Amino acid sequence: MYEPNWMSVLPPLLAIALAIITRQVILSLSMGIWIGFSILHGVNPLVGLGLGIEGVVKVFADAGDTRVLIFTLIIGGLIATIEKSGGVRGFIHLLERNAWVTNGKRAQWLAFIVGIVIFIESNITILVAGAISRPLFDRYLISREKLAYIIDSTSAPVCIMIPLNAWGAIVLSLLSAAAIDQPINVFVLAIPFNFYPIAAILATAVVIWLNLDIGSMRKAQQRTSQGELLWPNATPMIDPAILGTQEQATDQDRARFMIIPIAVMVAAMPLGLLITGNGVLSAGSGSTAVLWSVLAALTAAWILVFAQRRASVDELMHTFLRGAGGLLPVAMILLFALALGDVANLLGTGAYVAQLAQETVPAAIMLPLLFILSSVIAFAIGSSWGTFAIMIPLAMQLAVALDYSTSLFLAAVLSGSVFGDHASPISDTTVVASMAAATDHIDHVRTQLPYALLCAGIATICFWLAGLVYL
Repeated sequence: MYEPNWMSVLPPLLAIALAIITRQVILSLSMGIWIGFSILHGVNPLVGLGLGIEGVVKVFADAGDTRVLIFTLIIGGLIATIEKSGGVRGFIHLLERNAWVTNGKRAQWLAFIVGIVIFIESNITILVAGAISRPLFDRYLISREKLAYIIDSTSAPVCIMIPLNAWGAIVLSLLSAAAIDQPINVFVLAIPFNFYPIAAILATAVVIWLNLDIGSMRKAQQRTSQGELLWPNATPMIDPAILGTQEQATDQDRARFMIIPIAVMVAAMPLGLLITGNGVLSAGSGSTAVLWSVLAALTAAWILVFAQRRASVDELMHTFLRGAGGLLPVAMILLFALALGDVANLLGTGAYVAQLAQETVPAAIMLPLLFILSSVIAFAIGSSWGTFAIMIPLAMQLAVALDYSTSLFLAAVLSGSVFGDHASPISDTTVVASMAAATDHIDHVRTQLPYALLCAGIATICFWLAGLVYL
């Protein structure tokens, strides 16, 4: 039987290091799996290669893991279906028709509120808020950099606070795969300690309320106030094809094509937990409830499309497959992350790291360290979800082995992952925010960074204080 030793930490450390260096998450996870199984069987790379392949295949032996992989593809199909049906354009048209924006401050609050209320998926949040607000920001001479900051700060930070969406489903599945009891409870209890997202959302509201422009943002606003929407050498990022949000709404586009499927998904999630938990919400199967809810939402979207005769079955299937294909890389990352988590369990990585941490790391700084490490990984690879996949299994093993609060450790990982993703110039949400605001990408990164760093500093202090109080 394998006894945990210093080599037990090599697979996750190798995966993290390679992800930072190469920015290839799937390849990095694959190497971690290979090394893990090689160590497990006498440091034999050939045996490790064969067992590593089998380890990936065996992920599908767990029904919960398989459900979340299927869910990931279905949510991509749902997003594409909502776009194809005109739901996004209809929602934008609804908000534009009920125009109550009469000045620049109200334009900023509109972008903020839209970012808060649309929480199904971060890029949809950004694109809808940007499409609605950009003409108003230009009209009232508010900088596009400010718009990019607002919509970027109310996308991922809001999504990660909601268990009933795509982000919550991914986290719940990773918790289930890490053999955490009652993952929905762990997630919900982590929300008050999700210090970076909370700080980012509140800071954005304060920035709008007090009109706080600091550093490069002040210069961007001064330029815009003089009628210059961009710097002379700036290259605005704009892609009219993304989700069709730049297209003009037609008479057949209706907001209900987006609102109803989202409402069905949100309502179906607790219902699924109640059914699978025999009437006890906390005892329900998160992966089953998530799968049911997204299937119910997809069914609702298809019924609406058929009722309005917006598309044929062939067109809907083509749209679904296109959307599912768009999230295939995410599903692959999750698949390999789950396999890496399995081999780490076999190696006793969590127990060994817990023993080292207990001997060498003061309890008060464990949470800040997890936050900072997750931030570095997310910044380097530009992906919150990729960082979740790498860090959540490791953090949960550590928390369980040390008998500490799994919710606190989860909050530290989630906060760090969102901050690193928020600040990273290669993050998809950062890029899409630049596109939705039609601003230069580097200008967006540069103007947003001071606000993000301030919130990260606040979060680090909060995690240190939480460690002093709760660990």
